[in-house]
Amino acid sequence: MPTSPYRVDVRDLMHRAGEMREKSLAFDVPEQLGASVVTVPQGTPIEIDLRLEGLHEGILVSATVTTTAVGECVRCLDRVELPLEVEFQEVFAYSPDDAFDYTVHDNHVDCEPVVRDAVVLSLPFQPVCRPDCPGLDPETGERLADHPERTPREIIDPRWAALQGFAAETTDSTDQSTN
Repeated sequence: MPTSPYRVDVRDLMHRAGEMREKSLAFDVPEQLGASVVTVPQGTPIEIDLRLEGLHEGILVSATVTTTAVGECVRCLDRVELPLEVEFQEVFAYSPDDAFDYTVHDNHVDCEPVVRDAVVLSLPFQPVCRPDCPGLDPETGERLADHPERTPREIIDPRWAALQGFAAETTDSTDQSTN
């Protein structure tokens, strides 16, 4: 069974409260992180700077994760690359009986589920290529950023079309009453 690149040996910290060491991991993501409009694809470089501290009940792992997410702008459908930097802190307990989510196994901590959760939760729900992205022309489907002279025509939902006449009548009657 191949070892996970997220797995870290903590043998020298176990049951040594107050001991601390730092470690850096750098590898390509073995499996895609995320399953939405934006993901960290398999093979993307990831760096994890770890701080490992021995506690009485386990190992405290603090980390900064740096990688790049890739997806599509939800407005114009262009490719988007988003640099990500997320942090997490988690206790890996010595005993599964303790009230912690993660445990030390065979003198190792496996940071994969914690990294996966931290990265996936930091991914934007609706990524955009830039904050003022105008999107696509609703009639032609062309990117409006490529045609700045063009302004999209407002398309009225046919279900509201009957109210257009009502708005015009209200404006006319207001204008007549002020004369």
